[in-house]
Amino acid sequence: MNESIASIQTDALERIANAADERALEDARVGVLGKKGTLTLAQAGIKDVPKEEKAAFGQSLNAARAAITSALEEKQAALQEVADRKALDGVDVTLPGRPVLTGALHPLTQIRDEAIGILRRMGFALADGPEIEDEFHCFDALNTPADHPARNEKDTFYFDSGKLLRTHTSSVQVRTMESQAPPLRIIAPGSAYRRDEIDATHLSVFNQLEGLYVAEDVSLPDLKGTLEYFLRELFGTTTEVRFRPHFFPFTEPSFEIDVKLQVKGQAPRWIEVAGCGMVDPAVFSAVNAARKDNAFDPEKVTGFAFGMGLDRLAMIRWGIKDIRLLIENDVRFLKQFA
Repeated sequence: MNESIASIQTDALERIANAADERALEDARVGVLGKKGTLTLAQAGIKDVPKEEKAAFGQSLNAARAAITSALEEKQAALQEVADRKALDGVDVTLPGRPVLTGALHPLTQIRDEAIGILRRMGFALADGPEIEDEFHCFDALNTPADHPARNEKDTFYFDSGKLLRTHTSSVQVRTMESQAPPLRIIAPGSAYRRDEIDATHLSVFNQLEGLYVAEDVSLPDLKGTLEYFLRELFGTTTEVRFRPHFFPFTEPSFEIDVKLQVKGQAPRWIEVAGCGMVDPAVFSAVNAARKDNAFDPEKVTGFAFGMGLDRLAMIRWGIKDIRLLIENDVRFLKQFA
């Protein structure tokens, strides 16, 4: 039996050495070590070997298998080396390398991540909600009267079911108050939809970032300090910020926020960047009615809310004059932010 194993090993090593390519090498492997290979069949015959010869027979089998496996690996490496050299034939290794193009985050993603990072450091948690909304969460709970222009189908995308594409991410604030009790401090970045004519400053789909803070004794100075810090972190510590009285149905008092933009070669000018205000008690009352409790008792808690367009922040940060550039995917434009 040992002579038979030696013969199998000799034949296998010869076949491996003569293999001209990977296909021939694989055929040699299967012919010896496969399910019906010569060495496999020889191993199956161990049951017929006398007991006193089994140990020696097993040692011969193991030695043959090790030698054949080693020869297969060496031949595989040699064939691979030949293939690698062949692949390099005709290649001039002295030519300069080809540049590897790398991608980058979209400017809207960059400004969103930076804004979220600043607000997260101030204790705000991320919140999310559906983009297909109902009128209660988008308008009614936010103290928006039935005749408000935003509720007109000329301004808002409605479905036949009566649902709509949210016009702001304020609906996330309402849903968060429905599911959580104060104190809460959240920000809601996401898409919003309005029937605006598309031009250099308007899109029908845009990106918003809204925030809400509700607790006991939240005051207007808290709102002012929060947003001044945020805008100076975003645009620079010397950024001038001003608050102008305004009207929003869901906040009272309400303000629009401007920053003074200083562009080289131009006179400084004020640019509107956000709206904000103290949460109107009517909003808390609507939330309490939906919750069927008095968790947001207007006599005990106060809060502030703010909202801003991320597209507008990006335009201000990088001096982008046409908002449409942010959605056209023109590589000539986007590579500036790589």
